[in-house]
Amino acid sequence: MELLFLGTGAGVPAKQRNVTSIALKMLNERGAVWLIDCGEATQHQILHTTLKPRRIEKIFITHLHGDHIFGLPGLLGSRSFQGGTGPLTVYGPAGIRAFIETALRVSSTHLQYPLFIEEIEEGIVFEDSHMAVTAGKLDHGIDSYGYRFAEKDKAGELLVEKLRADHIPPGPIYKQIKEGQTVKLPDGRIIDPVPYISDPQPGKIITVLGDTRQCPEAVLLAKEADVLVHEATFNAENEKMARDYFHSTTVQAAETAVQAGAKKLCLTHISSRYIKEEEQQLLKEAFARFESVIIAHDFLEVPID
Repeated sequence: MELLFLGTGAGVPAKQRNVTSIALKMLNERGAVWLIDCGEATQHQILHTTLKPRRIEKIFITHLHGDHIFGLPGLLGSRSFQGGTGPLTVYGPAGIRAFIETALRVSSTHLQYPLFIEEIEEGIVFEDSHMAVTAGKLDHGIDSYGYRFAEKDKAGELLVEKLRADHIPPGPIYKQIKEGQTVKLPDGRIIDPVPYISDPQPGKIITVLGDTRQCPEAVLLAKEADVLVHEATFNAENEKMARDYFHSTTVQAAETAVQAGAKKLCLTHISSRYIKEEEQQLLKEAFARFESVIIAHDFLEVPID
């Protein structure tokens, strides 16, 4: 899995940063891409990457401010012209259905694939054998959600070298042992599969928060996350402005990462008031509270490892 940042700015597009959108790439795991938010010109940003719109399986919207949703109608329409025939589901707060359906109806956009729209509340919004997605409400001027993407634990690997060392011949027996079956060898030995399978591999956890002030729900969603993506609209000296506008500072994002026990922090949703040369100061502020932190920029790719 990898996170690909398609837009990392706040409010309006800027020369250095487009508005918010993040791709969670799971091509090896499920042959699909999930988007979190879809700000204006997200499909233009995709043109500069190897992403294929037909691979987009789900879109998770954190909240309904324009810098997080204005790219959605265009992307949904273009997907039809770019080979997208598989179903797509959009998750978001109440109002996302009206926004999408109105935009498609007024523009006479006819999709060539099944589109499902799920208006969410707090709790698990999606779960299958591979992933569980939990939404939690944050502290913003309108309903804003964070998403916790929790990969299911992976089965242990077959310890082939140990099997060979114990003179257990390869073949269908290996498959049975990998599936946890007790098997009887031709020489009469009964093989317990447990010693020949490694411990399960813990699934990865990625937390992506929408716009928010510091709040307990953010910490809960980010608990022991491998990667926490947190907005950092303002620097530390603008803490009052951050509170007035229902946003967070670099330091507040770092404090949330510390409280949650997250492993890595990615700062995004950076105000256009901060030019590129000022980014090191933003990073320094967060680093003073939390060691493993980066500031995302458009097209940054972060492996989940």
